[in-house]
Amino acid sequence: MPSGGAVAYHNMSPSVFLLFLFVTVPFLPHSALSNPLGFFINCGGTNDVTVDSLKYIADGSYTKVGSVATINKTDLLPTLTTLRYFPNTQSRKFCYTFPVIKGNKYLVKTIYYYGEFDGGKQPPVFDQIIEGTKWSVVNTTEDYSKGLSSYYEVVVVSHGKKLSVCLARNEHTGTSSPFISALEVKSLDASLYNPIDFSKYALVTVSRHHFGGEDIISFPDDKFNRMWQPFKDENPVVTSNSNISSSDFWNLPPVKAISTGITTSKGKPLEIQWPPVLLQSSYYYISLYFQDNRNPSPFSWRTFDVAINGHTFYANLNATSKGVTVYAAQWPLSGQTKITMTPSPDMPVGPIVNAGEVYQILPLSGRTQTRDIIAMEDLAKSLQNPPRDWNGDPCRPKGNSWTGVTCSDQFIARVIALNLTNGGIAGTLPQTIGNLTALSHLWVGGNKLTGIIPDLHGLRELQTLHLENNKFEGSLPPSIEKLPKLHEISSDIQIKKLDAKATKQVK
Repeated sequence: MPSGGAVAYHNMSPSVFLLFLFVTVPFLPHSALSNPLGFFINCGGTNDVTVDSLKYIADGSYTKVGSVATINKTDLLPTLTTLRYFPNTQSRKFCYTFPVIKGNKYLVKTIYYYGEFDGGKQPPVFDQIIEGTKWSVVNTTEDYSKGLSSYYEVVVVSHGKKLSVCLARNEHTGTSSPFISALEVKSLDASLYNPIDFSKYALVTVSRHHFGGEDIISFPDDKFNRMWQPFKDENPVVTSNSNISSSDFWNLPPVKAISTGITTSKGKPLEIQWPPVLLQSSYYYISLYFQDNRNPSPFSWRTFDVAINGHTFYANLNATSKGVTVYAAQWPLSGQTKITMTPSPDMPVGPIVNAGEVYQILPLSGRTQTRDIIAMEDLAKSLQNPPRDWNGDPCRPKGNSWTGVTCSDQFIARVIALNLTNGGIAGTLPQTIGNLTALSHLWVGGNKLTGIIPDLHGLRELQTLHLENNKFEGSLPPSIEKLPKLHEISSDIQIKKLDAKATKQVK
């Protein structure tokens, strides 16, 4: 199921709340002053480009892998004229990493335009990953055949000081290469899309529409650069006569998205087939926005019941000229969706709806324990040539862990084995490697590692240790002989007064 939408490449640019919200978000680096807070990345580009007043910067500071290509087609947006692709068939994932604020909420958007960069005719199919969770399959074939670019969105909360967005091969990729044209990571106000438990779930965009409008709405009308597509059917369109404020609505929709609506005549129910896509059977976050379009007065309100596929979504809703948001945090949907708004008896006007959002609820696959992440990142920095896929979450998703890294199955995963044998790796072992307290097997033999072996007293689960055929200096730390489960050591250097209990096999 699509998690975003398609855009013509030459045009791409049950609770109820009535609230007034002020939320401040610290400023993030690398954002143009006119941009929303966050990162706007021109993938594969070497220069900054501007699209609809938004500045996109070159991607070299956020990824160190992949190759770049230029798309030689006319009338393309600047962000679609270059891309980054990833031909390495051995790497388990290819990541962009961004410095973020722990606990902040972000809207991540990936944009794809194939442009036949590889000389083929059909776009590659591959996975995309947010943090340690497979977010969706990227299949832009249908969009590209219509001359369209494709985009995907997900709302996620950062659980550390870095946020990773990754691509990965799957069974459909074959010998082709995953690619990406542009990437946005935008900071959202903390109030948006609550009360989802973002420690367990993310929200994948399915539909975001304003009803009765003509044009796509985005930044600067939406300060978060959310894209609101126009939606029309056979129902009459009305325009608001009120002075609307975005802050009067939960989730802060832009004023332009609320300024029009679709309605029906007195006494008739209003029915819409929306979202305009078939949905897979799952749970969804649904947010609907209502506002009485008439001139504000003591009588400018409408009451009606709202049902989705015949089930009551909200009863006796009072939509006033000030506006109201109704949302459900977990609502089951499958296939075609019909929303029915039935007016209360004797209402002088029919129901109205102005805008709506639907997100699929995505269970997170877990993440690596923070202490282990820090230790593994320290190891990556201390090596001159670590494996190319040592970015993003070290353990997750399953099947896309770092090369040579094996992890436990818990939601908060631990690194339990590290095997870099004969990897051609140079560098040193950092002191923090001793913080991998769940590590059972540490194999780094047959490389070009130098320096001293750090203290390993914290590795009380360690069973096997292979350090042979390197260029280490000094002797093994005495703490090794106190590791209770260690039964196999292979090393060119020895421990003074080595305890036989720790050396059932010594080479």
